[in-house]
Amino acid sequence: MALGARSESTAVVSERLRAPWFLVGVLAIVCAAAAGLLIGPADIEISAVVLELIDRLPLVTADSGLSSIHANIIWEVRLPRVVLGGLVGATLAISGASYQAVFRNPLADPYLLGAAAGAGLGATIAIVTGSGDGMGTFDTVPLLAFLGSLVAVALTYFLGYSSGVRRSPAALLLSGVAVASFLTAIQTFIQQRNVETIRQVYSWILGRLNTASWSEVSLLAPYALLASLVILFHRRTLDVMRLGDAEASSVGIRPQAVRLIVIIAASLGTAAAVSVSGLIAFVGLIVPHTVRLLAGSSNRIVLPLSVMFGAAFLMSVDLLGRTIASPAEVPIGVITAFCGAPFFVVVLRSSRKSLG
Repeated sequence: MALGARSESTAVVSERLRAPWFLVGVLAIVCAAAAGLLIGPADIEISAVVLELIDRLPLVTADSGLSSIHANIIWEVRLPRVVLGGLVGATLAISGASYQAVFRNPLADPYLLGAAAGAGLGATIAIVTGSGDGMGTFDTVPLLAFLGSLVAVALTYFLGYSSGVRRSPAALLLSGVAVASFLTAIQTFIQQRNVETIRQVYSWILGRLNTASWSEVSLLAPYALLASLVILFHRRTLDVMRLGDAEASSVGIRPQAVRLIVIIAASLGTAAAVSVSGLIAFVGLIVPHTVRLLAGSSNRIVLPLSVMFGAAFLMSVDLLGRTIASPAEVPIGVITAFCGAPFFVVVLRSSRKSLG
């Protein structure tokens, strides 16, 4: 039995992020970002966009010939939206991959511990009290959504801890379901008492990037970077923990401490992402599981590739949402749910094999 565990451990450790997959991930990001910059309702020549971007490079001068209005569309409308979409997608994807690794469950996602319900309640309170509408640099909607998400995760963890999370991660999952249900009930009650704001609330809940600005990018970027670095730092440890807590403890790893650190980092990143984009479901399920099926099950592979493909995926979905019914926009959360629901069924059917 020990010999089998050692050989499996060797196989896990031997899996590395191969250069071809890294290049594919970079190419996916570049293509998605380029499409997001070049395609839109404003008719701007591709060559002019390229020259405008080149002109902003250090020590390079290029005349794009764009008017100030078109240049402003590129730098203040399209580019921040593309960057924000990439940050949100990358953060949700790596958070989902880390939850799946921690709980050894391919059906886990970033909203598992009540983050979405807490964010939804916080945003609803901000909207119905008139303190924010989801727009503007200092709007209270993202702030209360962020705080609500963190409070929900904290409640989940303390409830799970008191119910036996040390003995089984299942207690934490069940606590998340309970907290999410309770907070959703409060949110529903508040909405029913303030029906005049339902449209605004649902506009936020369905997920959107149409209000993207550089202020939101600067708000999310530090949290996304911190969460991603902490999770990637523990990728090898998470590989060892795939063999079980007993095996991990035998080589000097403290599974409970690692699990807590990764959950905090993933929850912090998720809360920040949700606060600026609304509730965009299934990204943390679709992307990591697809990476796992295509490139391998080791977290050395899954976690970094989830960052790259998560960014490319959400940038692409956002482009689809703002062009498929142009000039109207389809909420980005609707498109990810439309893709994610059937994908969830596929994952459910193959869950016995997905974590290899």
